[in-house]
Amino acid sequence: MFYCPLRKSRFPVVSVDAKVRARDGEMPKKLHRQAKPGKKKKNVNARAPDSLLKYSIRRHFTRLGFIKAGDGSLVLPGVEKPTIRTLHAQQRAERLGESAEFLARALPKALPSFANGSEIDPAKIRLRLIRVRSRTKESDLFRVASLTWSVPVSAGYGRRLRYLVWDDHHRRLVGLIALGDPVFNLSVRDNLIGWDAATRSKRLVRMLDAYVLGAVPPYNMLLCGKAVACLVRSREVFEDFRKSYGGSVGIISNKQKRANLLAVTTTSSMGRSSVYNRLTLGGQKYFQPIGYTIGWGHFHITDRLFAAIRRYLRLKKDPYASNHRFGQGPNWRFRTIRRGLDVLNIGQSVLRHGIQREVFISPFGANALDILKSGKGKLDTSTLLTVREISNLARERWIVPRAARRPEYKAWNRRSIPDLINGVVAPAARSKSRAA
Repeated sequence: MFYCPLRKSRFPVVSVDAKVRARDGEMPKKLHRQAKPGKKKKNVNARAPDSLLKYSIRRHFTRLGFIKAGDGSLVLPGVEKPTIRTLHAQQRAERLGESAEFLARALPKALPSFANGSEIDPAKIRLRLIRVRSRTKESDLFRVASLTWSVPVSAGYGRRLRYLVWDDHHRRLVGLIALGDPVFNLSVRDNLIGWDAATRSKRLVRMLDAYVLGAVPPYNMLLCGKAVACLVRSREVFEDFRKSYGGSVGIISNKQKRANLLAVTTTSSMGRSSVYNRLTLGGQKYFQPIGYTIGWGHFHITDRLFAAIRRYLRLKKDPYASNHRFGQGPNWRFRTIRRGLDVLNIGQSVLRHGIQREVFISPFGANALDILKSGKGKLDTSTLLTVREISNLARERWIVPRAARRPEYKAWNRRSIPDLINGVVAPAARSKSRAA
C-alpha cells in the first residue's frame, strides 16, 4: 500500500515479486505448495503446465460468475451493470496495482487540475482541446484521470489522437478524448456502409474509434459528457488527423495514405448508452446508433491470465505466442486467447460474455458514408463546427439548464479523486464514459 499525502487515501500496490509473476504469467503460489511432511508427493507429469493453466482459467471464470450450462459451456447468469463491473474488476485492480508508483508521483501534481464543484460557474465554462503527447505533464494528467473510470482504459494501438478537454475559464480538466485505429471486424458498421472484406481493407484508414470518451467530476454532473462527445466531430480534430496521418504510409499495405477523417465510431461500456443516444446539437446529429456488438470479446481476460496463456504457447513453440506486431493482422490478443483455449481444449464459450454493447457512428459530413462505400468524392465539411462553437452551444443546451435543475455538483470536492480511483465513491459521481 502507498500513502497519498494530499488525501489520506491508500492505493493497493503489487509487490515486486507479484509483478514478476504477473509479467511471466506464473500460476498462483498455492498451486506450488510443498507437500506436508509424511505425505506422499503427487507425481507431476509432462502435462502439469496444461493442468495448472486450465485450473487457473476455470477458477478465474468461476470468480467472475460464469456457470456451467446444460451443454457444458460456461455462461453468465445475467448482463446487468453490476455483472459488467464485476467482469472488469480484476483487470482494473491489475491496472491500479501497476500504476501505484506512478500515482504516488503524479497524483499530487495532477490533483489541482480537477475542479471543486463550488468554484464552477456553469455559465462561464469555455471548452478547449489540448493535444496530449507522450511523456509530458499532459499525458500524466490524462493517465491519472483515466484511472477514475470504472472500466479499465486501453492504451490504444496504431494511430492515436489524445486530448484533454479543458475549461479555459476555470482552468480545470473537463474530460478526456482518445481516438485510435478502429477494430477490423465490426459487422454493424460494415453493413451500414456496405463494405465487403476487400473494400473495408482499403478504406478503414479513413476512420477512427473513440476508445476513451467522457467527462470527470464535477463536469460530468453538468452533462459535459455530451459536450465532450460532440467535440469528437469538431473542425480541430478533423485538421489534426489530416496533419498527423493524411500523408502516412500504411504498415500493412506499404502505400501512401492520403486520407481525410470521414467518421468516428464508439461503443458504450455498459450496454445501452444514455450519453450518445439522440445526441443532437444545433440541429446536427453528432452520434447515431447503428446496432449492437454480438457479445463476444476478451475484455474480461486479465493481463496476468493473458501472459500465462502466451507463456504456455511459447512453451509449446506455437507461433501465436509472439504474433503481436502491428501488421500481422487485427486483434492479435483475441486470436491468441482463442488459440490458447483451443490448444488447452477449453470451450471458447467463455469468450461469449453476452454483453451487447451499443455501437455509434459520427460521420464528419453528409456524404461521408457514401465516400466510405465508393471510395470517391470530396467530403462536405460545411457542417463541421469549431470547438468554441460547440462549447457555446453545449453550454446553453445542456450545461446551464442542468446546473439549475441539479445543483448537487457544488458539493463535489477534488479531494475525492483518490477515492474515486480506488472505486469507493458512489456511482453517481462516476463519469458516464466509454473506455476499451
